[in-house]
Parts: sequence; structure tokens; C-alpha cells
Amino acid sequence: MVSVIIPFKNPMPYFEDCLNSVLNQSYNNLQIILINDGSIDNSLEIANKFKLRDQRIKVLENEGIGIIDALNTGSKLAKGKFITRMDADDLMSETKIEDLRNKLLEKKDAYIAVGKVSYFSSNKDMGSGYLNYAEWLNTLTSNTNNFEELYKECTIPSSAWMMEQKHFEKINGFQDLIYPEDYHFAFKVFYSGIKLTATSSIVHLWRDHPKRTSRNSKIYQFENFITLKLKYFIEFEWKQKRDLVLWGAGRKGKKIAEELLKNRKQFLWISNNKNKIGHFIYKQKIESEELLKNESKKIIICAISEKQFTPPINTKFNSFFNFY
Repeated sequence: MVSVIIPFKNPMPYFEDCLNSVLNQSYNNLQIILINDGSIDNSLEIANKFKLRDQRIKVLENEGIGIIDALNTGSKLAKGKFITRMDADDLMSETKIEDLRNKLLEKKDAYIAVGKVSYFSSNKDMGSGYLNYAEWLNTLTSNTNNFEELYKECTIPSSAWMMEQKHFEKINGFQDLIYPEDYHFAFKVFYSGIKLTATSSIVHLWRDHPKRTSRNSKIYQFENFITLKLKYFIEFEWKQKRDLVLWGAGRKGKKIAEELLKNRKQFLWISNNKNKIGHFIYKQKIESEELLKNESKKIIICAISEKQFTPPINTKFNSFFNFY
């Protein structure tokens, strides 16, 4: 059995389409757990109607507030050998559960199975950023390289994965997550040593619409992503015997610098922008790229957004982490 956890908060008018896509899966041995997170539309009524139609559905009230509490509320009830989650305004491809489950059945060790994603819009227009993100994710998934660029952006989409319940429980599932919760979960999976397997099929259909949480909620602003990245970078990657170098002094570079200073971490700051070299930001002097030529061991955080930028670094001495 596969347990599917679906938190919902005012997902109308998309909720019924979502639930039908779950009920119509090619693999039907499912436990479908719906968690109401304080909805004020008629979605709770819809959830209960679907519950009466299909005994696989359970409807719960969130024991706390917000999606993290809702995920934990739902996971307590999960009884399947496998577990996954779903967003209440999106759609599953018809073979999503079957495809992800089959990938896990091929493996004997601890794995997370992921699949490709596709965006569609309930409106006429959709920003290119979402489409570019999906294309980038799918390229990583095609080569099972999702973990290799984890510090750049969330590489395990929130509703496009599945795990065995026993491995999910070993990493404490959704417990202790901070926002953005899907990105934090990806870090937890990676640093617990769980491996990744991928299906080449599109398993999840993201719906873009004006009320989408990722568009409107402050918890998904880039500042929270930076905080999360640095939490894991400092704990797992930064070796104190290496000089820490921050490369880039734009918007994200400044936010990274703020966080490092707040955590009292010493670092060198460089830029390829001639207008910034030699100046001080937050009392930190901006140096040129020439600093990289000395042969001391360095660990470099890159916050440069230029698409064609290729860092000319000596990998013999330097470790490189792309935060952009």
C-alpha cells in the first residue's frame, strides 16, 4: 500500500480535479489522507463527500497550524509500505504512483524515487521562471543528478517523490522541518545518505494560478532559502581549515553575507564587478577574483546569477558550492 498525504487549505476550485487524479491512479492500493488546515471555502465539505464515495480516503483536522503541522498530522496515520505527499491544487499523472513505486521495488537499499514535472496554468499567462525551473529539474532527473545541484535550488519537488515508510521514519519524516519545507526535506534526505532513483516519466502536474502559495506566502521568499542552505552548508560542508570565500555581491550575495555575519562566520568576499571591488559592504572589503589564485585551500559559495558565468577556479585547492 502507498500512503498519500494531502494537506489542503482553501484549494477550491481545483480540489476536486486533484482528488479525481488520485482516485484514478493505475495503481489503486492507496491510503489517501486529507488534512484540513483551516479552510474557509467549501473544500472540507468536498473532502467529506469524496470520503463517503471511497473508503480509501481519511479526512483529518490539522493538529497545529500550517502545512508542516498538517504533514506531520497526516504522517502519523500513514500505514502504507510506501509514502508520498500531494498538493491539493495540482494533478497526478495517471501512472504516477505506479511509476514511483516500481522504481523503489527495484532497490534493496534506502532510496527516494523521483519523477519529472510539468507546469500548466489556469490562466492565459504563466511566467517563464516556472517553465525554466521545470526544465532544469527534469534535466537533473533524467540523469539522476538531483543531489548534485542541491545548493542551487530545491531539486526534489514537493509532490514528485516516494519513499519506503521505514526509511522515511528513520529520518524522522516531516518532523523538525522549517520553511521552505520541501527544500528542507530534500536536505534531510540527502544528508541521511538515502540514494536517489528516477523514472523518466512525468509524474506530477503543477498548476500555476494567482493564489498559489509559492507565489504569495512570505515563507517561500528567497531569504528563507538562503537561511536553510547556510544551515546545512555550515553543519556538513564547511571545514574550518579552509578559507570561506563568498563570490558575488548582488542581492543574494548580500543576503548570504548578512547571514554569515549574523552567525559570526569569517569570510573573504570577492566580486567580478569592477564597480564593487575595493569598496566595503557591511564593513567587509570586496576583493577581486585574483584572490583565488593563491594556493590556500578554500571553500567557495557562489552567488552569481549570470547564465554564462563559468567559475575559473583551481579545483585542486577549492571546493565550490553554487547558491544561485
